[in-house]
Amino acid sequence: MAKMKRSKRHLKWPLTTVVGVGFGAFVAIAIGLVLGLSVTANFRNTFSLLNDKTILSTQVLETQLLTHFRSVENAVVGLKPYFDDGTLGFDDAERTLADLSIALKSNKDISTLAVTGGDGRRIGVYRAANGKLWRIETDAPPPGMDVQELPKLTADSPPTWGQIVRYDVGLFANVSVPLVRGGEVVGILTAASSMEDLAAIVSAQDEGRDNTIFILAGDGEVIMHSDAGQLQTGGDIRDKLPARWQEAGDPVLAAMVDAERLDEFRKAADLGIDVSFVEAGGEEFIMMKAVIGGYSDKPWVIGQYYRGATVSREVKRLAGSMFVGVGALIISVLIAFWIGRRVARPLRKLAVQSERVGSLSLNEVDPLPRSRVAELDQVAVAFNSMVEGLKAMNTYVPRSLFIKLMRLGGGNAAEAREAELTILFTDIVGFTALSEQKSAEETARLLNDHFAILVEAVEGEGGTVDKFLGDGMLAFWGAPDARPDHAEAAVKTARRIAVAFHKANETAAAEGRPQMRLRIGIHTGLAVVGNVGALDRWNYTVVGDTVNAAERLQTLGKEVEGEPEVTILASSNTVRQIPSERHLRPVGEHLLRGRSGAMEVFVLDPFPVAGAGEDQAQSVPVTAAE
Repeated sequence: MAKMKRSKRHLKWPLTTVVGVGFGAFVAIAIGLVLGLSVTANFRNTFSLLNDKTILSTQVLETQLLTHFRSVENAVVGLKPYFDDGTLGFDDAERTLADLSIALKSNKDISTLAVTGGDGRRIGVYRAANGKLWRIETDAPPPGMDVQELPKLTADSPPTWGQIVRYDVGLFANVSVPLVRGGEVVGILTAASSMEDLAAIVSAQDEGRDNTIFILAGDGEVIMHSDAGQLQTGGDIRDKLPARWQEAGDPVLAAMVDAERLDEFRKAADLGIDVSFVEAGGEEFIMMKAVIGGYSDKPWVIGQYYRGATVSREVKRLAGSMFVGVGALIISVLIAFWIGRRVARPLRKLAVQSERVGSLSLNEVDPLPRSRVAELDQVAVAFNSMVEGLKAMNTYVPRSLFIKLMRLGGGNAAEAREAELTILFTDIVGFTALSEQKSAEETARLLNDHFAILVEAVEGEGGTVDKFLGDGMLAFWGAPDARPDHAEAAVKTARRIAVAFHKANETAAAEGRPQMRLRIGIHTGLAVVGNVGALDRWNYTVVGDTVNAAERLQTLGKEVEGEPEVTILASSNTVRQIPSERHLRPVGEHLLRGRSGAMEVFVLDPFPVAGAGEDQAQSVPVTAAE
């Protein structure tokens, strides 16, 4: 009988313990999942950013080299027709030398211009290191070219790059084109560029003592080294260059033979950039290399290497954040268990509402009901007050900006930095006079409707509204989200504004209200973006000359002839980044108030029509606002 009674007994737990354990376990699982996902995402994002940095730095260096050597190549391509038709040549050597001197003076990327006849005659011009031009009227090969090294060209040969030539005054890369008359090759025109000219390009890309940039010729010869005077591992190899990478004296380059490829940089590898781990002199280095062709008879290798601490610092930072997260997890579980023991009511509604707050869906948050339990009542009051505070804050801080900063890392993403941005300024024409005829309420309603149009267009193209200035607005693209098409997005936004503005004017006309006109200025350039302010008064904003230039462009819109409904002026900096843009008209160069140099300005068609294009690109009179 006693045995039967014992079998009917059940293990009972106090409600506070059940709730405490259950709530603690829920918090542990939730925070653990978030922590795990956050750490995983952070590791992925870190290596993604390192991938992007690798790709960007390598592509920038390649682009700089391409620009330099394309300039050299364009010089011989541009001069070739004058030799082919007989305007220049050995028959009038004096004029030929004079024109070659002019070409050399106008192109700082070229060290030597020379023409070699089929009979071996040669004339040309050479720029010495001190900038002085020397005429070459002998058969001796000028600096940058050697008769034995000139390529064999046919009448149809394109611009052809020859071998790197070592001369008494340095190394030279050279490109040649055939000179053709009557279908026969009668000579070769050659332009040579001193490798010393690349020193400024390489030095500009060097990010400091932990970064070294190098260029290897096709035979593995080091022809450029940004730290030749002071290696990261110590030492000076200037007197040894050029030399093969195994013999140049840089232990990091010499250790490339044992480099270990890093699989984490798959994105860079897909673009032809090899990233590897190198150990030299007891230190670790991250090396990235890419093969480029077209500047010699053999491909080049451009590369750079960083101290391994550059990556390990990021990994340590992530590990530190993980330990902090684990500590926070333990503390949160303990607190949750303690709170759970004191709370005996379901917390589902609190969890649901908290989830909505976390996603910033503040308009969907229902107020928590008051409770007779003091602690629960305090939670309800605090939660409701927090929601109201967030709603008030969200009134002054754009929700899209808030979400971007949260997604990108909050404080780190908002830290002031210099970045290439596209700035957009708007202003209503004659708004002051218009507002004098309206009451304060009518003016505010008109502005609110107008700003709603602007904000919808900006956020629709992923931009950030910085501030409203009277009846104007300042917005920008390129931060906090880095995006390469920021100029295109700004132009699209301007046209979305124009369409919405036109519809608003049609509505105003139908209701008997006055219509308005709008000016928009767009400029692309470097600006400081991030938190600017002091103490507890910070603004995430953008400042700099680029911002001022955009505002000046908007003001310059006053000078456009006629009274267009929407005037969009964009700088050449912006237009250059949108090569496919055809719906524009150049208005020449203008001096903008507060800027020393003239800026080339374009009028963009606010309502582009399919098929319109270059035939509309005619000059429109505009008087610059000094």
